[in-house]
Amino acid sequence: MGSTATAPGKEHRRRLVSLAYPVYFELLAGVTAGIISMVWVARLGGAAVAAVAVATNVENLLLGVILMAGSGTTVLVARARGARDPAAVRSAVRGGWALWALITPVVAVGGYLCREPLARLVLGGDEGDAYALTTGYFAIALPGVAVYFATNVVDGILKGAGDTRTPMRLALLANGLILVLDPLFIFGLGLGVRGAAIATVIGRAAALICGFVALSRNAELRRASVKRRPEPSVQPPAARTGPALRRARQLAADARGTMVTGLPMSADFVLRMAGALALVAVVARIGVGEVAAYGIATKAMYLATMAFYSVRQAAAIHTAHLLGAGSDERLAVGRQALRLAGALGLGAGLLLFAAAPWIMRAFGAEGEVADAGTLYLRCLGPYLTLLACFIALGGVFEGSGGSPVLARITGCGVAVQLGLAYALSSLGLPGVCLAMAVSMALQCAAVGRLYRRTGRGPAAPVRRKRWASGVGVSRRGGEW
Repeated sequence: MGSTATAPGKEHRRRLVSLAYPVYFELLAGVTAGIISMVWVARLGGAAVAAVAVATNVENLLLGVILMAGSGTTVLVARARGARDPAAVRSAVRGGWALWALITPVVAVGGYLCREPLARLVLGGDEGDAYALTTGYFAIALPGVAVYFATNVVDGILKGAGDTRTPMRLALLANGLILVLDPLFIFGLGLGVRGAAIATVIGRAAALICGFVALSRNAELRRASVKRRPEPSVQPPAARTGPALRRARQLAADARGTMVTGLPMSADFVLRMAGALALVAVVARIGVGEVAAYGIATKAMYLATMAFYSVRQAAAIHTAHLLGAGSDERLAVGRQALRLAGALGLGAGLLLFAAAPWIMRAFGAEGEVADAGTLYLRCLGPYLTLLACFIALGGVFEGSGGSPVLARITGCGVAVQLGLAYALSSLGLPGVCLAMAVSMALQCAAVGRLYRRTGRGPAAPVRRKRWASGVGVSRRGGEW
């Protein structure tokens, strides 16, 4: 009897792990791409390193923009797959590409035209070699975000269809090409920093081409691409308009649906990024050494937080696939996601506690910086465990349509964190760490209370009636 009761939980945990570990290596590969370029350009001097570092930080912020399309597409494709609705799959794919087509020209063209003011803003002026190098890098990298954004949409479609391994392979392919092409363009062709940008765009473009091939070969997507002829008798009056106008309206509705779904996830990411950047200003009140220690520790934390976000994506995909199932199934997914992420958070905290001195030494920290960073890393355990639980449960909210409330909780949490960090900064980095842990505990309490109060997890939002292939269909909650 007991084994029968635990069998569904084990199956959910197995599915979460199988979806999450490729996502982790994909995220790790994304961070590694910037590191590879920085390692090669380091031979060109400090100004070149500063240019690439600044450019990759800007790119990380831009990732929050395209998450509207990528994450929104993942959730909508997964929901449609769970509901066995080919028309909804097609609608989700169209919406992702339509939103990409709206966002990309603004960022790519606007970024290229504003590359000089942008470089001046992030560098704090236009003096020295770093400004010219950053402007040159932006001239290639910002138009190149069209490729980066398209890859994000391809990954979102594949993940929604249940395939997280192909995006991982595509990320590894892009990194392998960047590793080979960087020295060729930077030194072999004498292009310097511009060569690093070109190598990155080419590596991602090759991965994108392979991604399109993977889309065409995906069995789930091929089945969804087969359209059925509509029944004329049930067509609404609006469907009798011209075919071009009808297609335009449908495309706009698809893009709007993807944006509404993905915007809270994008906002959540941007809020956390902004909070981390704002926290640097609070740490600066303590001392310059503490800023350096905080920066190194944050990089070490990325290895852990990427694991949490991989569980979050897995939980979102699996939950969306189960929207047609009972509420007990979604609650079971939430419990298994919490257990998995909680174990990862606890393990990461213990690892950082034990390895803190060696981590600081690996980044070249010495003296007071190394001591401050070691202390900070050893205080992170409670925060990381709470963060892991919050992020993982957030995946269940995303998959079932509750991400707007999650973004509001994140925004309030970031504000509380900054206020507490300012008040406790007199205690040094341990005070900042305490503020982070308290803020995250409050966020966990809020999302946990909301999840328990609903009794069945957050419900998918009611969608307005839409006309798919000329047939009116309305859906509600898990049943769409």
